[in-house]
Amino acid sequence: MDIGSKGYKAMLDRRPLNVQALYENEPLCLVSGRDIASAVKEAGAIVLAGNARNALVIKGLLKAAKELNSPVLIELAKSEDSYCGATYDNIPDYAMKYSAELGHGVVFALHVDHYAIKGADDLRKGTRHLTRILANGFTSVAIDASHLDDYANLAATRDLGTWLPSSLGLEVEVGEIKGAGELTTVEEALYFIGGLNSWGVFPDYLAISNGSLHGTYDAAAGVSEGIDLARTKEIADAIAPYGVSIAQHGISGTPFDKVSAFSRYGINKGNVATLFQNVVFGIKMDPDTGNAVTEGGSYVKESDRGISDGLWQEIVADADGKGYSRKSGDYKKLNLPFHERILAEPDHIVGRIVDEIADWGRRFIKAFGTEGVSERVLEVALRRPDHNASPERVIRSPRVKYGPEQAPNRSKETAGDFDD
Repeated sequence: MDIGSKGYKAMLDRRPLNVQALYENEPLCLVSGRDIASAVKEAGAIVLAGNARNALVIKGLLKAAKELNSPVLIELAKSEDSYCGATYDNIPDYAMKYSAELGHGVVFALHVDHYAIKGADDLRKGTRHLTRILANGFTSVAIDASHLDDYANLAATRDLGTWLPSSLGLEVEVGEIKGAGELTTVEEALYFIGGLNSWGVFPDYLAISNGSLHGTYDAAAGVSEGIDLARTKEIADAIAPYGVSIAQHGISGTPFDKVSAFSRYGINKGNVATLFQNVVFGIKMDPDTGNAVTEGGSYVKESDRGISDGLWQEIVADADGKGYSRKSGDYKKLNLPFHERILAEPDHIVGRIVDEIADWGRRFIKAFGTEGVSERVLEVALRRPDHNASPERVIRSPRVKYGPEQAPNRSKETAGDFDD
């Protein structure tokens, strides 16, 4: 995108206030998640949301997005902030650096993925923590209280949702992401989204439990991808009158022919995390799905991909010392202690990591149908007179219809992993 164009320059004045305060004199096209959500929905497309467990993921995804003139979300879950070297504090600076290296012109948002709320204490701490995160330049938030019972989820999401700036992107969740089996029901989704609407909370996306899984599908253990698109479409159709569409979590390991059909089932946001971690480490992957391949109960490192073999052996030794299985999802916790070492790898190593991330980014962007959609993001933003992207929606029902006595009241457990 031409950063010297009249439209691009006008767009800079329509960035969220937190972004303008930080990057007033930089042509950084860091936009509200609302603008991207509106644009991809109008285009019948899906925005790629990549979890940046390593800063090189940011560089690769911005590179792919600029080449294809596609918007993209760079995201990080609350849990990932505790075990990754890319954090809520430094991701905006990495994004600024890599965007500048590309000559700017990349349209993107920074998304707080899976901000887990497990009770009243998390809610109180969340207001302080999110204040700092938004001050750092994040422009979209996913509130995840899905592991509470249905009314408690609604109440917690309402409390944070009414507190957050309405001009920033908003994702909410009902039904934990836990693989094939238990599915979010249409009744739950309508109760949850209708209840939020009654309080004036207007999400862009709803994440649901529809059969996906965070992490690797371990074929040796009989685990396979099982996203139920029929249920997804039922829920998407039910909540469409509220202006909400589906955020699909756990896409790593899903065949591309299925991914390319997602938009027909009401999905407008697609989360990918583990796949990009596999690329950074150079773990052997199924070339059609990005799912990690295990052999003999272990991940397999490919010498011509990802980090150097020497650094990988250090990571394996560290994992062994911590008692992690050699095919364990706990390997994600090694992103933090080895983050700077990975960034300091020789140029040809860093280059091949960035290039492969960009290659996967281009594949997803094309499958998701967002090539060229950056122009539409500008169109959406330029329709309004100023920076405020708050959605214009109608409250459809009174709050009394969404009390605890009307809740589907599914029993929940508080354990879980909320970072893909």
